[in-house]
Amino acid sequence: MKIVGVTACTAGIAHTYIVAQKIQDAAEAAGHQCKIETQGTIGADNVLTEQEIADADVVIIAHDIAVNLDRFKDKRVVDIPISTAMKNPKSLIATIEKKLGK
Repeated sequence: MKIVGVTACTAGIAHTYIVAQKIQDAAEAAGHQCKIETQGTIGADNVLTEQEIADADVVIIAHDIAVNLDRFKDKRVVDIPISTAMKNPKSLIATIEKKLGK
């Protein structure tokens, strides 16, 4: 499965980047391709391309601040608080697998 996502927290410092890495690690450990864009205090990093979004099976938006979802309009989007992904990223990936039958 191809997973893309965005992480963004209120401070835009630690949690944004920690959660991105946790989701990436959990997805790859489960055998999936994954790229997570971070939207932190320094701006967007690891920005998703239109092609990566088009090729994705699912989009994970883990955030506590507003994230523009327009570019994910026709995609399956999992929209969760950043704390949910922080606490149990493996469970997040397993739940997505179950719902998508992957």
